Amino acid sequence: MSIEKLGQVILYPIMTEKAVSLIEKQNMLTFIVRRSANKPLIKKAVEELYQVKVAKVRTLITPLGEKKAFVTLHSEFKASDIAIKLGIL
Repeated sequence: MSIEKLGQVILYPIMTEKAVSLIEKQNMLTFIVRRSANKPLIKKAVEELYQVKVAKVRTLITPLGEKKAFVTLHSEFKASDIAIKLGIL
């Protein structure tokens, strides 16, 4: 899949207090993604777009009907570095 299409998988990052806490404590980024995106596709999109290695992806559907992805990075990568690039921190 091309970078342009992978960019359409992730809609936007979450910038709440809880999301910032997850970045600092668990090396985890939080995104709203397309409802049709599955975990392997989300993992590939994050790895390609941000040049990191993803350890784990968890997803849930919010009460508003949006799909939220919790992406844990491998320990050699820092979620805070990506968050700074995204303007979250």
